[in-house]
Amino acid sequence: MRAAGGVVVKRDSKNELLVALIHRPHREDWSFPKGKLDEGESYEECALREVVEETGLTCRLDRFVGTTEYTHRKGRPKIVAYWLMEVISGDFVINEEADELRWCTVAEALKLATYDRDQELLEMIAALPEITNAA
Repeated sequence: MRAAGGVVVKRDSKNELLVALIHRPHREDWSFPKGKLDEGESYEECALREVVEETGLTCRLDRFVGTTEYTHRKGRPKIVAYWLMEVISGDFVINEEADELRWCTVAEALKLATYDRDQELLEMIAALPEITNAA
């Protein structure tokens, strides 16, 4: 199964990096917005679409940040490609996939994220020079 998603980030008033995590009530987890590729869709198109669908936020792609691989709950292998994204417009809207969005510091997100794979992705992003050296 091929999927894509976004690690949506912004800076707070103190220039600290904030990361968006969504709560998915049907799975009772906290994760990044993501979903399966539609027929003929690129990974980038899918990532942007899924973020809008699950958060209401229109974003721009910043950079590819990596993949996670795991066994889907239906027993099939799943690969999810992630992009770092910045918000262009919009506000969170409760939807079928997500009932809450939280903007967290990386430290908060590491505690809140349900899956090790998401925590590993967060640690990798936090170590990027452009993230740690941002003015």
